[in-house]
Amino acid sequence: MLALPEHPQKGFVAAFVLLILAAVFGGVAADAWWLMLAPAVLLVLYLCAVDFRPVFWMLMASLPLSIEMELPGGLGTDLPSEPLMWLLTAVSGAWFLSNWRRVDARFLKHPISLLLLAHLSWMIVCTANSQDFSISFKFLLAKSWYVVVFYFLAAHLLNTETDYKKLVWFIFGTATFTVMFVLARHSGKGFAFADVNYSMYPFYRNKVVYACFLAAFLPFVWYNTYRYKRFSTLWWVLIFGILLYLIGINFAFTRAAYLALVFAVGLYFIVRLRFMKFFLGISAAVIVLFVGFVKYQDNWLLFSPDYERAIEHKRFENLLEATTRLEDISTMERVYRWVAGTNMVKEKPLAGFGPGTFYFYYKNYTVTSFKTYVSDNPERSGMHNYYLMTTVEQGLPGLIIFLLLVGYTANFGQKLYFALPDKPRRRQLLASLMCFLIICFLMLMNDFVETDKIGSLFFMSLAMIVNLDIGRQQAVSSKQ
Repeated sequence: MLALPEHPQKGFVAAFVLLILAAVFGGVAADAWWLMLAPAVLLVLYLCAVDFRPVFWMLMASLPLSIEMELPGGLGTDLPSEPLMWLLTAVSGAWFLSNWRRVDARFLKHPISLLLLAHLSWMIVCTANSQDFSISFKFLLAKSWYVVVFYFLAAHLLNTETDYKKLVWFIFGTATFTVMFVLARHSGKGFAFADVNYSMYPFYRNKVVYACFLAAFLPFVWYNTYRYKRFSTLWWVLIFGILLYLIGINFAFTRAAYLALVFAVGLYFIVRLRFMKFFLGISAAVIVLFVGFVKYQDNWLLFSPDYERAIEHKRFENLLEATTRLEDISTMERVYRWVAGTNMVKEKPLAGFGPGTFYFYYKNYTVTSFKTYVSDNPERSGMHNYYLMTTVEQGLPGLIIFLLLVGYTANFGQKLYFALPDKPRRRQLLASLMCFLIICFLMLMNDFVETDKIGSLFFMSLAMIVNLDIGRQQAVSSKQ
């Protein structure tokens, strides 16, 4: 990888300025706004050719600002984040192939990396056996560039304390802007619950993605406060960000995000008190007992909603009350899809229906008694439970591999916390582990590992945990 020249030639700068002017005037004259983007595209391509690190930081800053766009042919993308992922996947892939001797084999051999590669490998098998190969293949490609960019490339670029600080600041800056933007729009509606999704446009699909992204990113902001002297200017900026994010989560009226914050506090003590194995065991037991109960003598029918009473509520307090009575439309719609998903697993338990195919087949497996007013699903949303959706699309082996990844990372993260020699690295480990497990918790009610705002944090958290372990190994080896 070549170093970016510190002092570009004057001729290059002049040519680039002229290109910008030509693009602006040309775009205005031809009434073609896309022409104005040409200089930026050429600059990004130039950086990819000489040093792709600035493009990686551009991607980090673009994540909170990315906007979902529908493309011709029913396809969709996130702009500008996903095109940057495509570029970085191609460029970093070429770099890794040409510099493979510089790749630390310990990273590839790490159990977390092996489990992640096993997850991808099984997805390839499921894609080959998919009910719709084209859909699954597109899904597999998208998953691949998420893993390449946010796991392998991120691990290569995030190695020093300076790198970690830059990561937080690049995301923090644009994320803070979007929170202020959303709160300003929402305040114009009096912070009404009924208008919360309106306030998210254009940066977030809905309030759930917005609130869950903030909840998952908060541990990194908290971690960064320890990198600065208390009461310094930058320390106060981060404290302001934490308070702003909490206000944003509060007015997002998202129950999952509220629970995630409570879960995060609990995680802190679980790790510090070495209770992770106990916590994982209890969680597994509760899930097994619950699944056993709902399956016994068809007890799941007890959760069947009243179609006329399972409605969308306009006031948050009414929503909370309806949730406790199983009359909330969003909760009941989840159950509607979970029942369908369970029936799909029964039919194809080994390799599933194929990655990305749930939406196209689940309606044939639904139960009418669980139907709600929004069951037509015009937004083409998923199952709202990533674990069950993984089982539907990748079979029971796919679920087992993913659960092994989650369980191993949680337990290993706790062990690593006490093995690290100093507080700064322990805090960084704790922030990464909390972010990862918050997302895993949120996936009980959502499925957004393949979204740029949250999937990026999921894979980068894994990469940082592995990097911290490799750094610890290096320190131990140097002392011997």
